[in-house]
Amino acid sequence: MKREDIRNIAIIAHVDHGKTTLVDELLKQSGVFRANQAVAERVMDSGDIERERGITILSKNTAVTYKDIKINIIDTPGHADFGGEVERVLKMVNGVILVVDAFEGSMPQTKFVLRKALELELPVIVCINKIDRPEARPTEVIDEVLELLMDLDASDAQLDCPFVFASARDGYALLNLEDEPKDMTPLFDTIVNAIPAPEGDPEAGTQVLISTIDYNEYVGRIGVGKVDNGSIRVNQEMVMVNHHAPDQCKKVKISKLYEFDGLNKVDVTESGIGSIVAISGIADIHIGDTLCSPDQPKPIPFQKISEPTIAMHFLVNDSPLAGKEGKYVTSRHLRDRLFRELNTDVSLRVEETETTECFKVSGRGELHLSVLIENMRREGYEFAVSKAEVLYRTDEKGHKLEPMERAYIDVDDEYSGNVIQKLGERKGELLNMNSNGSGSTRLEFLIPARGLIGYRGEFLTDTKGTGVLNTIFEGYGPYKGDIQYRKQGSLIAFEAGDAITYGLFNAQERGALFIGPGEKVYAGMVIGQNGKTEDIELNVCKTKKLTNTRSSSADEALKLTPPRVLSLEQCLEFIDTDELLEITPKSLRIRKKILDPTLRKRAAMNHK
Repeated sequence: MKREDIRNIAIIAHVDHGKTTLVDELLKQSGVFRANQAVAERVMDSGDIERERGITILSKNTAVTYKDIKINIIDTPGHADFGGEVERVLKMVNGVILVVDAFEGSMPQTKFVLRKALELELPVIVCINKIDRPEARPTEVIDEVLELLMDLDASDAQLDCPFVFASARDGYALLNLEDEPKDMTPLFDTIVNAIPAPEGDPEAGTQVLISTIDYNEYVGRIGVGKVDNGSIRVNQEMVMVNHHAPDQCKKVKISKLYEFDGLNKVDVTESGIGSIVAISGIADIHIGDTLCSPDQPKPIPFQKISEPTIAMHFLVNDSPLAGKEGKYVTSRHLRDRLFRELNTDVSLRVEETETTECFKVSGRGELHLSVLIENMRREGYEFAVSKAEVLYRTDEKGHKLEPMERAYIDVDDEYSGNVIQKLGERKGELLNMNSNGSGSTRLEFLIPARGLIGYRGEFLTDTKGTGVLNTIFEGYGPYKGDIQYRKQGSLIAFEAGDAITYGLFNAQERGALFIGPGEKVYAGMVIGQNGKTEDIELNVCKTKKLTNTRSSSADEALKLTPPRVLSLEQCLEFIDTDELLEITPKSLRIRKKILDPTLRKRAAMNHK
């Protein structure tokens, strides 16, 4: 049986092509908001970091009503690091809207998310967005998308997908470029006509596959999924099973049931096939679990979540300045917080190590882990992290394998030589090089994931901020050999105290400083980057010796070069394998793992 009054869709696209803005307009024009209601831009990006960076990190559910048909919409992330979010929400929907920028065209992440949708045989609506851009080239982008569909072996039905042109920012959609822009009606009509209604057997045993987990302080874990068969109601006795764990079979009871309406969850007593529901009251519900009727416990198949590729150690902060700025500083606080993150983030792994002070945290990429670090820092946690390392594997013959990334780089022609040289040094292999004739070149590399650690900052410097670097996980390949990460050494503080202008003035001749006068330092803290390869210890707390002779020049003010203030990402890129990044709600400090200079030198000798 089909449920004609419901459509379930996901919006997929490369990062920054306008998915979230498009959802905003669909919400506004379907009458979700009152006429006089003040609505924030990108209303679906509810996290602080999502708003600041303009990226979506967690997929979000919403629903609008158009001509008495309820359209459940899932807004998904575009970054490869959050690909785990996209893979699983596609199981809840019957079709996707692929949003493509009318200027940038099809990008690497477009290919990744589209491949996932085609594998699940979902129908596609292509929405060419940002047609109001002066440099937009919608007709060429149509050809690019069709080529991409052919490359991905789309079926004839998928190749015959409808195209809609839109400007999400200005709030209109068109079926033909010559039409007069009015509102989003053409897109709504296309969704209703091109996306099939959900199907299922209302008389069969209940089956609900949990595809997303939400978390709420008051009710705990909330499972979100689609009713595939039967119906689900409050206080119903159910059995929880899992396709990947055939032995699991647990009796549970539905205590609360919600459906989505606009931006809110609405209490309901019963839901039928095709409805996307949120269920609370089951403490240990996980993604991939199926809730079934007790008489027919049959799990729905579910693809495994992609494995993490990089790891960092999160440690209790033990520096001389520890505990002064953070609210949560002990190993118990750190452990509880990291394990709580597993409630909502399925691509994350947290492992305990031999010591209770240190945890190994593995994720899908540097961005994935840096967002977790930034969130914890804002919540008042104080801790230290080590340099990101990739997770290796071995094959049957005992050969070492490492994660490989496919990197797509768009740069002005004048910088391409420099980029090719730098990535060559990091074991990157140039696969393709195309010049588009207007002064920019697209390069395609296959490169070990560890070759990209710490490269983004350097890349922006090398291309004067104009280059665009996109990466996508390719799989595991043979180990490519050692990579030299950082060519410059660190400037290290020699003693504890407050940095003084006179000491800093002498220190700045050696390299770029990260601190200014008046900042607290301690022995072993990294205060700058040396111009040469070795580490140097400097005393920046040194005051000038006073004499009773006055020279005319000595009393002139000492001019300090402004320090290089590093962001969290830049710090994570900068630190070397023998260093840690100390993170507090107020400060970021780079330090050596071994603070004592004698012990540090001895450890370096033994290492060699």
